[in-house]
Amino acid sequence: MPTKEGAPAHGNPAHLLPPSWKKTISLWLEEDTPSFDYGGFVVGESPVEARLLAKSQGVLAGVPFFDEVFRQLDCTVEWHAKEGDEVGKQAKQHIATVRGPVRCVLLGERVALNTLSRCSGIASKSHSLLSLLRKAGYKNTLAGTRKTTPGFRLVEKYGMLIGGCDPHRQDLSAMTMLKDNHIWACGGSIASAVAAAKAAAGFAVKVEVECQSEAEADTAIEAGADVVMLDNFTPAGVATASRNLKERWGRGKYLVEVSGGLTEDNVADYVCDDIDVISSSSIHQGTKHVDFSLKVVPKQSTNGKAGSGESAET
Repeated sequence: MPTKEGAPAHGNPAHLLPPSWKKTISLWLEEDTPSFDYGGFVVGESPVEARLLAKSQGVLAGVPFFDEVFRQLDCTVEWHAKEGDEVGKQAKQHIATVRGPVRCVLLGERVALNTLSRCSGIASKSHSLLSLLRKAGYKNTLAGTRKTTPGFRLVEKYGMLIGGCDPHRQDLSAMTMLKDNHIWACGGSIASAVAAAKAAAGFAVKVEVECQSEAEADTAIEAGADVVMLDNFTPAGVATASRNLKERWGRGKYLVEVSGGLTEDNVADYVCDDIDVISSSSIHQGTKHVDFSLKVVPKQSTNGKAGSGESAET
C-alpha cells in the first residue's frame, strides 16, 4: 500500500482504523485520571486556545489519535500542517490549535502529546530508513515487524504506514510465520510445519518460513511457503542466496525477505535486485520521539500585556 517515496497512495490512512480504536483512547484517559483531577479543579472551565508546537524535526503522524483525545473532552483541533508533512524545521513551529475549556485541554494534553510523539517518531524513522534504501537503489518493500509495544501496536503500525513503510503482519492471525522454534517443535521438519500451517489456514493466509541457510529456503519453497526469510545473513550471503533461489525457483510464486539486525548503519549493504522485502525492528525499537508541546495562549491582563508564562508568540 505505501508508495515507494512515502505514505499510502490511495485514500485516507485514518479510514484503516478499526471501530474499537476510539475505546482505547477512553482507556488511556481513564488511566491518566483514575480519580480526582486536582489540576482541573484549579483552572476551571473558561475557554482557551492552546498551540501545538513542533520542537524537533520529523514526520507528523498520529493526527486521528490526537483529534480523538480532545473530541472526547469536548475540545476542537484546527490543524495547520497535514499528516505526513515534515515539521519542526522552524523552531517551535505552530502546527495546530486546540480550543476548549481549559480544564479539558489540560486533561488531554499529556495523553495526546505522548501518542503523537511516539507515532511521529516511528513515521520519521520509517521515512529515514526508506530514503536510505531508495538512495542505495532498492525499489521494493521496507517492512516493520511484530516487535511492537503491547497495547500500542495500532498506533505504531499506523506510524509505519505514514512514514511509507509496510506494517508487515498485524498479529499472529494475519500470517503464519514459522520461526526456528516452530520448526524445532515439529521435529525439525520444515515441510511438515508448512503442510500443517496450510492445512489449518487454507488458501487465504500466507505462510512464511524463517530460514537460517539457503538449503532451508530451498526446502521451504519446495514445501509451498509463500515467503522465505533469510534471517541474520551477511550482506554477501544475502546476495548469493537470493540470486540462487531466484535462478532455481523463478520469480513470482514466492517472496524473499531479509531480516535480522538491520539498521540505518548497515541496511544499504543488503540491497540487491533479488530481495523483495527488507524488514527491520529498528523502525520501532529505540526510536527517538518527535518533541511536541502544547502551550495555552495567556490571557491579556488589564494593562494589555500577556500574563505570566510563555508569550502568545511561542
